[in-house]
Amino acid sequence: MDPKTAYEAVLAEVKKKISGKSDVIKLLFTAMVANGHILLEGVPGVAKTTMTKAIADAIQASFGRIQGTPDLEFKDIVGYMYMDDKNNLQLKKGPIFTNILLIDELNRAPPRTTTSLLEALEERQVTLGDSSLPLEKPFIAMATQNPLNIEGTTPLPKVLADRFLMRVAVEYPSIEEEQEMLRIKERESSTEIKKVLSTKDILDMQAMVDGIKTPEEVIKYITLVVNATRKDLHVVMGGSPRAEISFMRAGKALALINGNSEVSIDDIKFLARPVLSHRIVVRSTGGVGVNGIIDGIIASVKVE
Repeated sequence: MDPKTAYEAVLAEVKKKISGKSDVIKLLFTAMVANGHILLEGVPGVAKTTMTKAIADAIQASFGRIQGTPDLEFKDIVGYMYMDDKNNLQLKKGPIFTNILLIDELNRAPPRTTTSLLEALEERQVTLGDSSLPLEKPFIAMATQNPLNIEGTTPLPKVLADRFLMRVAVEYPSIEEEQEMLRIKERESSTEIKKVLSTKDILDMQAMVDGIKTPEEVIKYITLVVNATRKDLHVVMGGSPRAEISFMRAGKALALINGNSEVSIDDIKFLARPVLSHRIVVRSTGGVGVNGIIDGIIASVKVE
């Protein structure tokens, strides 16, 4: 199955559980094919968890879940070592040993615990004692976070947020989408997600990403966009070179699942908010939101 057909097959299955949100589902699949992690931001109850579980089911991936709470500890994520009845040291694996890890309400967890995820997100391994333990292949973290105006939330450390390929806003559904959601719920007991792909298919697509070309004009466009975030008067901290690398990787994955052989400027425009929004720090007194800044940059940057 070619990548475009594979994506469409997964989309059709996820749509059995979700109304609307086609762009969000595409971005989730893009992140997975790019071998990147993704942050889903939205108020509780907008189907963030349902979406991630449906994708895992459709690709026959193992699925683990962590609930972000103020008392979450490292061992609740990774696991711990213990002595068995015969005084042998044994490993009790935590939920991180899975293909798709849902970290629900990540920004309710204490920063000292969330920063312990850095090794897993960056190196696909965790360290327990003297041992470095590899994670599953593929390993994709899909974390949800509540908007910061909700009680009990704290901003993610920037060093952690930067390890996520994208941040995607999950908005309230439209009236029509809510009505369709209720129809889906009405027939849910008789609706099953078909296993249309395997984790090997995902790994194969990840390998194919490197074969997608990035034209010179797209490379120039990426660097101009990211550099513009550093020069904006409303921005305290702009995008780093990691943002440029993320643009390229995500652009290649998006082109692949769209059935194209090279990245286009339109691909980068589609990815601008997801790739940049969690990497930019805006002045609190500026009166301009991060999405407004990104949209303004996209509207103004041209490749000569």
